[in-house]
Amino acid sequence: MNDGDQTKSPTILIADDQQDVREALRLLLSNEGYAVSLASSPQEALDAARQGKISLALLDLNYTRDTTSGREGLNLLEKLREQDPDLPLVAMTAWGSVDLAVSAMRCGACDFVEKPWDNTRLLTIVRTHLGHTAAAVGARRFRAIVNLKQADSLRTGLVAESPRMRKVVELARQVAPSTAAVLITGENGTGKSLLAEWIHRWSDRGDEPFVAVNMGSIPESLFESEMFGHVKGAFTDAREGRAGRFELAEGGTLFLDEVANLPLAQQAKLLRVLESGCYERVGGSRTHTADVRVLTATNADLPAMIADGRFRRDLYFRLNTVEAHVPPLRERTEDILAMAQLFLEQQCQRHSRSMHFSQRALEVLSAHHWPGNVRELAHAVERSVLLARGAQIEPPDLALKVADLRRDVFEGEVMQLAEAERMLIRNALDRFDGDVLEAARALGLSRSAMYRRLEKLGIPVADT
Repeated sequence: MNDGDQTKSPTILIADDQQDVREALRLLLSNEGYAVSLASSPQEALDAARQGKISLALLDLNYTRDTTSGREGLNLLEKLREQDPDLPLVAMTAWGSVDLAVSAMRCGACDFVEKPWDNTRLLTIVRTHLGHTAAAVGARRFRAIVNLKQADSLRTGLVAESPRMRKVVELARQVAPSTAAVLITGENGTGKSLLAEWIHRWSDRGDEPFVAVNMGSIPESLFESEMFGHVKGAFTDAREGRAGRFELAEGGTLFLDEVANLPLAQQAKLLRVLESGCYERVGGSRTHTADVRVLTATNADLPAMIADGRFRRDLYFRLNTVEAHVPPLRERTEDILAMAQLFLEQQCQRHSRSMHFSQRALEVLSAHHWPGNVRELAHAVERSVLLARGAQIEPPDLALKVADLRRDVFEGEVMQLAEAERMLIRNALDRFDGDVLEAARALGLSRSAMYRRLEKLGIPVADT
């Protein structure tokens, strides 16, 4: 069954050679809101399943050619399983026996119902297996999305030209093959999540899922449902069962970003799972075992939060077997130009352009303080690709704030006066969302003087 086959009204295939049985089942399931497809023979059942719109099949094991052995039905099970490995198959027969039930399971059935059936039990079986299938489809979709995002992010590369960053990468490679919990610290935008993905890729779990969760984005009331999943009916809006992040990351790595944002009550719940390796879905009684490696990241000072009573000391030690600190970009200036060139290649490919940095643009990139770190650098490069008129990127195209440039960028003859003026004007226009009058006032210029400079410097107002 294809992932797109899960609809609001699942279609149940009923295959039985007796018309009264088909009709009774059709009425029962239709009254429950299911769509129904009927087949009176194994061949009709196969034809119906080939159309790819069946969500579950109820299959008789005995047909007109063989009314007692169940051989026709077992053969049908095998063919349907080969045709669609994900389709839930429920076997039915009036000649039930333990041996036949075992044979049906071996041939691909997920459950067994003996005629005459109990309506309540039959409907429970149908709902259960449809729920399992929906959860599996959801997990596949989520993992596919995660893997796509992961592949995209890993293509940014992990630049480590500077000695400080090389030490971080060396530490990450050293601990990656273990199951040790790694706490990644550093300012916003330094690349903590990228380092976590590389630790995952370098580990023995590299081919398994990498699931990232921003802990600050999960409402406190939904923490358990998001992390551990829930069963159908667990709360008002739980119309279907849902796998949590631990379950989705099974066998792989779970990355908890901004872990300092987790409230104390939820910290205790997370600690329990990390210590015991077990969890239950909300509303469920079955205990799941988590085979998951946990990596975490934060820009907060966790020891200070512990001292203030805002973060659990025991959780901190559970997460912090190894700490990897990613330095800010201003402290690893050797990485700036290599990173900028990498981002430029990506943006040129994305926007089908061929561009390069001028020498002055490279000097400005190196001189910038980068308070937003790698994230700010990536945005600046993308902006320059969009703003530059020709193949060469100049300093004004980067649209960096002059206040964030180091003083030596203006020393000597490093920057020509026209370039500095152009940068100041563009910065003012950016600050006031393109409002020329407001920008002129901030720069101490009259409206006419501002427009003269815009024309002289070739700054179209529409581009700001």
